[in-house]
Parts: sequence; structure tokens; C-alpha cells
Amino acid sequence: MSETRLPSTGELLRSFVEEVVERRIRDDRIMKMVAELDRRGAAAELGYKNLAHVLRDAVRWDGHEAQKWVASAALLNSTITPTGSELAPELPVTAEAVAEGALSIEHVAALARAMEHLPAEAEAAMVDFAREHVPAAIPKFGEKLAYALYQNDPEPRDPDPEPLVNQHVKRWRKGGQQLEVKMLLDKVTGMAYEAALDPLAKPRPETPEEGPDLRSRAEREGDAFAELVNLVLRADQLPEHGGEPVTLTVTMSYDDLAERVGQAMLDNGERIPASQVRQLACNAGIIPLLLGDKSQPMDIGRKTRSFPAGIRRVLVARDRGCAFPGCTRPPRHCDAHHIHHWADGGGTSVDNAVLLCRHHHTLIHQSEWEVKMAAGIPVFYPPAWLDRLRRPRRNLLHAPKGFTPTPTSSRELAAACPR
Repeated sequence: MSETRLPSTGELLRSFVEEVVERRIRDDRIMKMVAELDRRGAAAELGYKNLAHVLRDAVRWDGHEAQKWVASAALLNSTITPTGSELAPELPVTAEAVAEGALSIEHVAALARAMEHLPAEAEAAMVDFAREHVPAAIPKFGEKLAYALYQNDPEPRDPDPEPLVNQHVKRWRKGGQQLEVKMLLDKVTGMAYEAALDPLAKPRPETPEEGPDLRSRAEREGDAFAELVNLVLRADQLPEHGGEPVTLTVTMSYDDLAERVGQAMLDNGERIPASQVRQLACNAGIIPLLLGDKSQPMDIGRKTRSFPAGIRRVLVARDRGCAFPGCTRPPRHCDAHHIHHWADGGGTSVDNAVLLCRHHHTLIHQSEWEVKMAAGIPVFYPPAWLDRLRRPRRNLLHAPKGFTPTPTSSRELAAACPR
């Protein structure tokens, strides 16, 4: 019985390279089919917005992958004009190398970006370099080639560009329900803005209570911007407006506020529902305005913050961040929330307060989630649709002082927190 000889390392590696070359040749055939589908107008024929969406559904590519194949196919294959004329590929030298199996689709994308800044006659040199190097090396070679080609050109005589000026444009839309904000920021300010926004825009960690964060990036960045606004409003030093620190004035009937009905009017005449006013009252500078029988202003109170710094420091030491189960937001991103609401007679005290991030603060105000105190610790009760028994839950990620989570904590918590 003869033994089967295993290939040597060199033979195995050669076989591997041959397989990769064959795969790249197959990729070229695939791109030719993609280009033909595009020429035929397959997307419109099949009722899709574009060909990338067709490919996504046909072979389960994600959108970015599908778009990459469509873009590469367009660069490497000829096109037909409306008059029937055939135009050569935009990157003909690259197309030949891909057909040989010498370049990958990643090489094509890198070459396409580099050729945006180079004349067509530079493509041959770029492709020669790409045949021997990884895609990540192509941009740097393209920059060097551009410098060699253009270093003797005369200096441009265009006037110096005007310095960038930060711009901010805002307008109310949908009957005053949404504020549209557009900004143009210089590079330094823009980078600082991104640095402040990005940590707040990360997806929330998946938890058993809420599952994964399903917000789009635009939604996450919108919520992050709202958090930035709240952080600014809680800052120790704010610019003055009209001789006093920036303040939000809300006017409404106290009875409406207590009964959670009606609307309130802001300084600019816009109106917001009572539920939002109750949330603002938790942690905002409020100026109470007493209205007479005919809604005329009768008396105005002094501005006071619902939770002074001393109480907030105690809450930070106790909760150490958002107290909602599974939330990792630190104290600086949190509001102090009245458990028994201020409008219902609740006191401004440590025993009637809990730290909540903006998302969970809104959730507590607008959903069936409830929070109560048990032995000096905030405890949360989920809606019945989430847990039919509405068993109490705690955030064990910020274990407060005096609370040590154990394997029996959930049972002990249920026994200590009867509903």
C-alpha cells in the first residue's frame, strides 16, 4: 500500500496562488456580467431603484459591497452611448490586468481613486506598481507620481481662497414641531465637533430589556447632538442672555401640568406638550409664571434649579451613571429625574431622585417603565408586554455603594420590592 505524498510548502503555496488568480479571473467575468446588466437597464426593468439594490437581493451582498462591484464594473468595461456608439473602458490598462487575474477588486478601487488626480497616460505606471504591491500602497505611489509629473508646472495664479467662516442656519419646520439646523464649520471646529459627537453617537449596548440599538446613524447622531445641547445647558458657566444666564421659560397652567394635559408655550411662542414640560422640570432652570383667570401674567417666581449641585453629587456617588438596567452612560451624560414628580408634589431630594441618560429619561416619561426606591436604591419595573410579572430590575453595571450583586440578587430584589 503506497503512502499519499503530501505537497511541499512551496507546492501548496503555488497552488494557493493559482487558485487566487483563477478567482480574480472569475471576478472579472462577474464584473462583465454586472456591466451588461447595467447596460440593459436591469434595475428599471425589475422595478428597482438601482443595480446595486438588485445585486444586494440577488446574492445577499450588503449595500456597500454591491455598490463596489457596480462601480468597478463600470470602470473596467465599455459603455454604449444613447446613439449606439461604444466607448472604451475608463481604465483600459487596469481592465487588461484584471482579466489576467493580476489584480483584485480592491486594487481596482484604489487605482480608480488615484487616477482621479492623474492624467490617463499615467495609468500604465500605476498598474505596473499595483501588480507588485498591495492596494493600500497605491495611494502613496499615486501622490509621488503626481508630484513628479507636476513639479515643474508654473504656480497657479488663482487668488487665495477666502478664509472659511463658521456658519449656522436654523428654521422651524412642520408647524414648529422640528428645528432644522445647518452648519458649516472650519476644519478645527469641525474636528472638535466630531470628537464631541462621536462618543455620544455610538450604538447603545444590546440589553435583554431593549435588545440591540436599531437607530440609523443619522438618528444616533441626532440624539447625540441633543445630548450635547443638554450637556451645555448643565455646564457651570454659560453665556448670558438679557443680563442673566441662559434660561428656558415655559408658560402653562399649573393644573394642566399636574394633570399631564394641554400644552405649554416657550419664549419664542412655540408650544410643547405637557409630557415634555414634565421632563424639562426634572433638571432645567424653570421660571414659574402664575397666570390669572384671563391668562394674564400675575406673578413671576425666581429661577431655581430643581436639583442643586449638592444633591447631584450625592446621586453621582450613589448611581455612578444612568441607573436604567444595562445602560453604560456616565454621570456627565445624565439628568436627575424626580421619581415622584415635582408637578405631583414630589420633593427635590436624594430619596426622590435617580440619574438617567437622556434616552432613558425620555423612556421613563413616555413609556410604561416605572422606577421606585427600595432601601435607598432605584429599582425599575418593565412594562407588562416585556415581563408579564413585571419583576424588578437593577443596573448592575454601575454597582452603587452598599450594593454587591450576587447570584441571588434578582430574587432578593423581588422580595425586597413588593409591588
